[in-house]
Amino acid sequence: MRSFNVLKVAGILCCLVTPAVAQAPPATPTPQDHVAGIKKSLQTSMVALRQYQWVETTAVSMKGEEKSRTENNCYYGADGKVQKTPIAGEPQSASKAPRGIRGKIVENKKAEISDAMKEAIGLVKLYVPPDPAKIQAAKEAGKLSMTPPDAKGNMSVLIKDYLKPGDALTLSVNAAVDHITGIKVATFTDSTKDAVGLNVNFGAFADGTVYPATVNLDVKSQELAVAIENSGYKKLSN
Repeated sequence: MRSFNVLKVAGILCCLVTPAVAQAPPATPTPQDHVAGIKKSLQTSMVALRQYQWVETTAVSMKGEEKSRTENNCYYGADGKVQKTPIAGEPQSASKAPRGIRGKIVENKKAEISDAMKEAIGLVKLYVPPDPAKIQAAKEAGKLSMTPPDAKGNMSVLIKDYLKPGDALTLSVNAAVDHITGIKVATFTDSTKDAVGLNVNFGAFADGTVYPATVNLDVKSQELAVAIENSGYKKLSN
């Protein structure tokens, strides 16, 4: 009788202990998991943003002095490209425009700013937002590395030769949800090989859609800075 009781108790204990042992701790996401999550977040956000319109404000400065400021209403067209409609500003009075030699110098300077700005803005479009396909290609080529999440759950993803040999793109990522919070780019212009720095801060909607809230581009050799702010997001009316 005693041996029966011992076996019975042992069986009960086994039933009590087994579920606790069988419950495995949650798996730690691998680098591959994070890459997949980042790509999915970008792809989902790029689709979601096609439902919105917003205001893009661009300020161009040289030698610390603002030279131009433009505002555009933006939205995605049927071809998937951003369509821009200028928001009319106050035109400069003809009486205030410089004349003579000084006027020609100003016009030449405007042309110089315009050429530099076009190439700078062109670089922004090539890096922002990051292309999920290029991220995957960098991973497969062994040119992607990441740091483990810090105490706040943030991690960095470094991609070398993202767009062209010698450039580098660093993603700041919320590791818990794999949402991009920022981008840093070290690249250069194709025409003059001037070093270009690009810093982007991302905002997020309540549904997790991420968007480039502010973009700051710096070409130190030309003392040129371009600041872009995207704001006033609202859904397009059907």
